[in-house]
Amino acid sequence: MSLFDSSIPEEGKRPLADRMRPERLEDYVGQEHILGPGKPLRRQIERDELTSIILWGPPGVGKTTLARLIARVTKCEFLPFSAVLSGIKEIKAVMADAERFHRMGRRTILFVDEIHRFNKAQQDAFLPYVERGDIILIGATTENPSFEVIAALLSRSRVYALRGLTVPEIMTLLKRALPVIGLSAPDDLLEQIAIYSNGDGRQAYNTLEAAAAASTGGVLTEEAVQDAMQRKVLLYDKGGEEHFNLISALHKSVRSSEVDAALYWLTRMLEAGEDRLYIARRLIRMSIEDVGLADPRALEQCVAAMQAVHFLGIPEGDLALAQAAIYLCVAAKSDAAYRAMDAARADVENTIAEPVPMQLRNAPTRDMKAWGYSEGYQHAHQFENALTDMDCLPPSLAGRQYYFPTDRGTEKRIAERLEEIKRLRSRI
Repeated sequence: MSLFDSSIPEEGKRPLADRMRPERLEDYVGQEHILGPGKPLRRQIERDELTSIILWGPPGVGKTTLARLIARVTKCEFLPFSAVLSGIKEIKAVMADAERFHRMGRRTILFVDEIHRFNKAQQDAFLPYVERGDIILIGATTENPSFEVIAALLSRSRVYALRGLTVPEIMTLLKRALPVIGLSAPDDLLEQIAIYSNGDGRQAYNTLEAAAAASTGGVLTEEAVQDAMQRKVLLYDKGGEEHFNLISALHKSVRSSEVDAALYWLTRMLEAGEDRLYIARRLIRMSIEDVGLADPRALEQCVAAMQAVHFLGIPEGDLALAQAAIYLCVAAKSDAAYRAMDAARADVENTIAEPVPMQLRNAPTRDMKAWGYSEGYQHAHQFENALTDMDCLPPSLAGRQYYFPTDRGTEKRIAERLEEIKRLRSRI
């Protein structure tokens, strides 16, 4: 089947996702990291220097659409081929078409959807045609090509990793589709569809199409969207008041050691599509601000959760956020470090900025040593218990105490250690 074959299904009966495929590269949404101005794939297309490529990415991010656009821009014949429905016999048949086009001086792009579903022998069947230049192979896969595509094909292809579409990108697609289906819709409902679609443009179109069928009066309704998504719509403006209300509720629940409340508010945010890394950053802040040195491992747990979210994505990474929130709730609480820094900041702002005492300055040159730099410095490791009676604060602040540890968790041991240091130093 040629890209320019006119025998297409009746427009109104085609799925919305298919009807909305762009016909110009400029209208393609997403994948700026490979298709933006000056990016590698964009250069290959514009210079008409395309070689065989593998498009690797999650479902619904535009792999098939991109392959069709490449064929259109480069004026190649387009032969779509599904690894799910085809075997060696079908491969030979489509290769015969490609050879015929080649003899006619016409280039052919063979698009193999879900190429990872072909076994080694089936993938091997493409090699002679790729090497002779009968075809430009574009393979699409949701699986890691390093594991699922044979080395011989990989060595003759360039792999491009496609990313899940962002919420703004999906909203752009949905807004373009509204006139096509004769519907208007508020941005907050479109955003909910975009969030629900989890980076999958096809799913977003399907949800919009289903919701449109259930809407009346030419306006998309909340009830129709709920029915299409088969779940409650949690309207949630990520830049507005509700965003801040929910994160405040989560923070205060953690601070109050209310595990169940923290899990509820966390889940509300997750289900509404809040940025997972934003939540991870806030949990890290809570570990510092409300747990602190009462349980130093709280910060480790939250940083680990942030890395897990980044590595695993949705939904698996959500469990790491829940685990971190539970840990923070049950951890011993202290804001002593937070208050200590506030007290130190007040002195920095309200007192004169005295010079660094000479004993605390380095003396890397002979002249600086002669000027008194480092004079009186006591290297702690050369003294008993690694303690000295040297002052490290400016003279006007000598003896000032900012940090007052609590008697909770690890800070109880820290308080005992500080008392021991004070006692030992008094004997020097």
